[in-house]
Amino acid sequence: MQMKLLSTAILATTMAVGVAGQAQADDFPSKPLTLVVGFGAGGSTDIQARVLANVLEEELGQPVNVVNQPGAGGGVALSRLTVSDDEGYTFVFGTSMTITYGPLSTETNYQLDDFRYVAGVTLGQSAMVTGEDRPFGDTWEGLIEYAKENPGTSYATQTALDRMIIEYIAQQEGLDLRIVPTSGGAGMAPLILSGDVDFAYSGGTHSGYADSGEMPVLLSLAEDRLVAFPDAPSIQEAGYDINPAEIRVVMVPQNTPDSHVERLAEALEAATQDERFIEITEERILMPVVYMDEDEVTQTLSDQVTGYRALLEELGGVPGEDDEG
Repeated sequence: MQMKLLSTAILATTMAVGVAGQAQADDFPSKPLTLVVGFGAGGSTDIQARVLANVLEEELGQPVNVVNQPGAGGGVALSRLTVSDDEGYTFVFGTSMTITYGPLSTETNYQLDDFRYVAGVTLGQSAMVTGEDRPFGDTWEGLIEYAKENPGTSYATQTALDRMIIEYIAQQEGLDLRIVPTSGGAGMAPLILSGDVDFAYSGGTHSGYADSGEMPVLLSLAEDRLVAFPDAPSIQEAGYDINPAEIRVVMVPQNTPDSHVERLAEALEAATQDERFIEITEERILMPVVYMDEDEVTQTLSDQVTGYRALLEELGGVPGEDDEG
């Protein structure tokens, strides 16, 4: 009888703990959340994140504080997230490029499997761009023909990923390019507008010149043609077997409970249907709003990592890593 009473007591305690844990999970979020942006204030990711935070506050019923933690192309923010143990109360809103190509091109304390990808909410619109009145015009075909006839045609690079892409294209086309490193869209734009370089990578700066026409798009690096520049071919339409399409995604640590991820995903799906988020994304920064669930985003990013690894092997290593010094 004594043994039976002890078993009953243990069972009751276990059930009580389980109910309490379930209640805690169901209460998520029960305190303010932190949305970390891996880039500086005022950029397109930051502008979008602040509207997203406002919408999420209403959906989740708790304040969502935006914190900028720039550095290493978003890598500093992910380094912070990988050691976070607050079960989804802190999450990163950033670009997929940071997690797919970052660990392949430089030493990081995180890998793809360290995070859960709650949802993708926007498709990036990165591109190869040029300026007005170039001798090759404003088409990708014209640029390639010109570059073949003019070794030393100059290209402004911003990221390790775009450096790999242009090295791959140069190899495919037999080009001898002069690579000009620059920092961000703010560094690239003056070089293009002044004519100091022939063409360049743009992560989104070109969207600000959609009306003036000062920065024609030569090639879309998204999976499809760009929303604001539909005349330029996509990279795959141009004949290159690579998919560097960027997704803007919300990430949490791998150990985040399922119930917390599901609650965040519900709020994010609602945000993609909110007029404020759609307006800032599609009308101001000219990127399409989408909703990609965790499984779809995770599979897409995993496929990209596999493709990048194969491409790096083909290129014989990370392009540009020996440039220092």
